[in-house]
Amino acid sequence: MFQAARAQLGGAIIRSAGRAQQPREIRTPKSPRSLSLPRAPMASVDAGEGQAAPAPRATVSHVIFDMDGLLLDTEGFYTEVQERILARYGKVFDWSLKAKMMGKKAMESARIFVDECGLAGLLTPEQFLEEREGMLQELFPSCAVLPGVVRLIHHLHANEIPICVATGSHKRHFALKTQNHQEMFALMHHVVMGDDPEVKAGKPSPDIFLAAMRRFEGNVEPSKCLVFEDAPSGVGAAKNAGMYAVMVPDPRLDVSYQKEADQVLSSLLDFNPTEWGLPPFKE
Repeated sequence: MFQAARAQLGGAIIRSAGRAQQPREIRTPKSPRSLSLPRAPMASVDAGEGQAAPAPRATVSHVIFDMDGLLLDTEGFYTEVQERILARYGKVFDWSLKAKMMGKKAMESARIFVDECGLAGLLTPEQFLEEREGMLQELFPSCAVLPGVVRLIHHLHANEIPICVATGSHKRHFALKTQNHQEMFALMHHVVMGDDPEVKAGKPSPDIFLAAMRRFEGNVEPSKCLVFEDAPSGVGAAKNAGMYAVMVPDPRLDVSYQKEADQVLSSLLDFNPTEWGLPPFKE
């Protein structure tokens, strides 16, 4: 089993002093959501007394978390900033565009933004990123932990299930987003970021999840890894890596983007570990 309470950031290992204090889970609602869409089936309810527990969907041994929009409520910041930029050109930022940009490396998402919005000749991808960067740096430190995150991470850590983060965020953004949540991230075995040398291509390429898997101790098989994601490209990356994917999408995202996921949840509060052969919550 892996050593508790450590995080490997690009080769450097950070060890927390003593037992990490559990961070307070902030249940701050996301920005208003105007559209309620049909959902894929939620996690099944535990079998009642006297009934046999249902067979697991699969038995996994390692868990990989995306970060933005899954652990931390940061996706709303990206939406807000991009809406403000587009408004100057008399255009509206919609969720079909959002879905294409989510989980991608910064330059790739910038190119998508400029091309899809017809801004070629008016705004370059580099100019878009420069303008967006200043606004995002002010917002990121205030991001909140999403519901169910603290309970799940501490449960897996306490049961010695190896866990890590694989995020498209680069090091500077990761530091800003996590600066008020360091105790929680110290429980991760390691963190792989979008600017890691092993990550040649962004999601839906499997690069980042395969790199994350290789950094666990021992020879881990993709079929033993469960990935938590909120973005369609992230789910695609997990499936391309040969892993299982649990999707926790924003309800404004069209239901058609959920089809690749092995399970779809409204919140991590709905996750039942026993459905994946993991230890049950003790409540």
